[in-house]
Amino acid sequence: MTATTRGVLYPARLPRLTRLPAPGRIASLVRWFWIPEWDIAPGRSSRQYVVAFPASNLVVELDGVGLAGPTTRRSHRDLRGRGWAVGAMLRPAAVPAFTDDPAALRDAYRAVGDSEPGGTGPDGGREPTAGELHRAVAEAMDAPEENDAVRHERAVDAFAAWLEARIPVVTEAGSTANALADLIETDPSIRRVEDAADRLGLSVRTVQRLTAAHVGLSPAAMIRRRRLQEAAERLRDDPTVSLADLAADLGYADHAHLTNDFRQVLGVTPSAYRREVARPGAGTPAQSGDGRAGDERDGGSR
Repeated sequence: MTATTRGVLYPARLPRLTRLPAPGRIASLVRWFWIPEWDIAPGRSSRQYVVAFPASNLVVELDGVGLAGPTTRRSHRDLRGRGWAVGAMLRPAAVPAFTDDPAALRDAYRAVGDSEPGGTGPDGGREPTAGELHRAVAEAMDAPEENDAVRHERAVDAFAAWLEARIPVVTEAGSTANALADLIETDPSIRRVEDAADRLGLSVRTVQRLTAAHVGLSPAAMIRRRRLQEAAERLRDDPTVSLADLAADLGYADHAHLTNDFRQVLGVTPSAYRREVARPGAGTPAQSGDGRAGDERDGGSR
């Protein structure tokens, strides 16, 4: 699976989107940064569907800063006009710095006010505000004399510096939550919550508490999300794979269980999805203009 397309349901339709790794100094806080830019012709729009990673995203846009919580189903956003966004896919360790209840943000996008988070940090210093983050990132993105690579690098550096000041220390629980999320996402042998708990030497209850506090989804939902992302990619890449073989490879009891999960989260059956991505013209941006577009505000391929 590639880091640039996993989670994107129709990658052939995806116009320009830049994804940059998190600088090492904040690698425990951010998985990666994603930067879409678009210029859509008047009266037209661009839509991209995603089945999101089980994560929250902190997003800087033209009109402010927002926190997008983890999603429980396929999501999309329609882009119009001209604009940009710079998003950070937060790792579990970073989430408690922005919400006490990540589950309350499921399938939601909350605007972060100009003065937030603000206040006094754990070291007694002043926490940087959301307004300061927006100004720093917008200054980098709107610099007309710079090429795209320089603008993106400066925006990420500004975002990273803000996060480093906002969360100077990662807790032990946060580090364990990061390890848990990495294990679930990368190890296909993890098919049950008990598998993850055993691998990390934790109780099932501890695993459940960690994901409740740092993700907002159950560990079972996180495992299911990885399997569905894998299923969608296999259906795109191998149009001849049988649903029975695919279900067995992913640890489902049978293809009916895979179909039920796929339809519940993605809103379409595996067979219908395979037909849609294979049909002529599936690679054309849906309803797009002639400019650049892309979006991951919901955490999607992010």
